[in-house]
Amino acid sequence: MKKTHLITSLFISLLLITPTVDAQKLPAKKEILAKMTLANDYFMAKWPDTGKEIVTNKTRPSHIWTRAVYYEGLMALYETDKQKRYYDYAVDWGMKHNWGMRSGIKTRNADDQCCGQTYIDLYLIDKQPQRIHDIKASIDSMVASPKVDDWNWIDALQMAMPVFAKLGVIYKNPAYFEKMYQIYMYSKTKHGGQGLYNPKDGLWWRDKDFVPPYKEPNGEDCYWSRGNGWVVAALVKVLDIMPKDAPHRAEYEQTYLAMMKALAPLQRPDGYWNVSLHDPTNFGGKEMTGTALFVYGMAWGMRNGLLDKKVYAPIVAKGWNAMATESVDTDGRLGWVQGTGKEPKEGQPVTFTSKPDFEDYGLGCFLLAGAEVYKLK
Repeated sequence: MKKTHLITSLFISLLLITPTVDAQKLPAKKEILAKMTLANDYFMAKWPDTGKEIVTNKTRPSHIWTRAVYYEGLMALYETDKQKRYYDYAVDWGMKHNWGMRSGIKTRNADDQCCGQTYIDLYLIDKQPQRIHDIKASIDSMVASPKVDDWNWIDALQMAMPVFAKLGVIYKNPAYFEKMYQIYMYSKTKHGGQGLYNPKDGLWWRDKDFVPPYKEPNGEDCYWSRGNGWVVAALVKVLDIMPKDAPHRAEYEQTYLAMMKALAPLQRPDGYWNVSLHDPTNFGGKEMTGTALFVYGMAWGMRNGLLDKKVYAPIVAKGWNAMATESVDTDGRLGWVQGTGKEPKEGQPVTFTSKPDFEDYGLGCFLLAGAEVYKLK
């Protein structure tokens, strides 16, 4: 037998006897946690100083929304694996910023308020008043105001809605729930003319710039993956936080279910979702952040009895396995992360080795997904 034929035969034999990973089944819990830990350890080692400013095209403080999303993920990891170093890292971050927001107490900007999600979580663990003072003051000023048009981009829903929901529960005050609903509904039905949500497709336009007549190259509406992922995360968190009898819960649940139905058939064969959900030709390819947020939302829905496991379990497993095997480098760095922006063309090309302008929010999304997938097991 020729040497090349022998090598080929041996290779085929190995394929036959070597077990392969089933993309439609989740790995063991310890494997899920190992991937989360690896990715988080990489980040914590790279950023030992939680107060260090973030320098890209300009210098920004480290409690902006990108870093705040990371801490959302870290708190989810801490809930999964209560290592004191995670808690200490989050507390140090809050202390470095005096438990405040970039633009101060008077800010109405959802991006600036995102850090409040972690501040409140840390307050619930150790009820030191300073941890919650500034974020409560900021939201209280919005509750007292008649203004309801603040969230004119869909990312804002994830950044701010959970803060309103958490405060409503802590203080047993439905005014927080009501104001959240009013601002949310203005985004859904008013911004951009007729609202940023398209009930026909069950998806959201990122902001007024993408409401029709804007079209993708293939003639479809532009639905940005991560933008819709932010909405999924907002709805999941609010549903998870609010009491079962909270006002307007049915609205959030119905919209969540419509989005889940719309997103399921859009998953790529490799487990990811494209950055442009209805046009795979417009910067098509693997993208981790939107994928992570959809996996997070679907895993939560199955765990809470809202989604059929027969339908969604293979989708979630395929998505998680794709990220765990293809997005996490051996040192914990994450690949296939689209940089900041608001549409498919931003941060391109997105590859395994490309470096997004901010690396923190991608990890936050990954940790949120991992924590929910872990609970499924």
